[in-house]
Amino acid sequence: MQSCGGQVIPPVGYFQQVAQHVREAGGVFIADEVQVGFGRVGSHFWAFQLQGEDFVPDIVTMGKPIGNGHPMSCVVTTKEVAEAFMSSGMEYFNTFGGNPVSCAIGLAVLDVIEKEDLQGKALRVGQYLTSLLEKQKEKHLLIGDIRGRGLFVGVELVRDRLKLTPATAEAQEVIYRLKEQYILLSADGPHRNVLKFKPPMCFTTEDADLVVEKIDIILTGISFLLSLRLVLAFICSGGRQEMGERYRGSHAGKLATGWDSSLRHNAACVCVRRLHH
Repeated sequence: MQSCGGQVIPPVGYFQQVAQHVREAGGVFIADEVQVGFGRVGSHFWAFQLQGEDFVPDIVTMGKPIGNGHPMSCVVTTKEVAEAFMSSGMEYFNTFGGNPVSCAIGLAVLDVIEKEDLQGKALRVGQYLTSLLEKQKEKHLLIGDIRGRGLFVGVELVRDRLKLTPATAEAQEVIYRLKEQYILLSADGPHRNVLKFKPPMCFTTEDADLVVEKIDIILTGISFLLSLRLVLAFICSGGRQEMGERYRGSHAGKLATGWDSSLRHNAACVCVRRLHH
């Protein structure tokens, strides 16, 4: 899975072909499991296993989750790669590498993952979270795609579902508004328009309910303001009736045709206040 690329899930068999081309060119295939490893994807312990049991990387890198806050990292590779590194004449030295304190912490984290079935929990809670987000997609046109596995989910915000125009500003607005309510999300992808869900593995269904409820409220407000901006542009150009027909039943349609005069009045007041600020 791609993380910073926007939670992109390649089709099964894709990395096998990539690895073949890389190895034929004399390179090695590295699977970075820093963000997606240790059971986070739910169905598997490592995200590269989503490609199938026949896929084995040459090198696997791990980081933050292995220490649960304690600074740790780890590299696993094949005997062939390790021996090639040793025979190259290069040297590697780390003062704290393999120290007993870090090793004990790493083992304790693995014990908790197993005893508390955090991988299974990631699968169950992740499916619940995704189902909630899918319902929001039906409600909010800003949501273009929802993708991910387990407790690693991306929500892509777009201004147009056909053109897939990135809603970068809207994604940042969601993040800032959530932060004001002590909920932390970030945005990924080339256009920074994919909301990234990577909560702690102790994340619950109640937590999922809370964050999705907050996102629903925020997206409703953003959609209303976008509709208002569109209405004012059409009204100023003399296209009020045309817009009412095109967006019949929506915020924009009601505002344009005056089917809800109080709504239009309140929206105008909101717009004026925002313009003044």
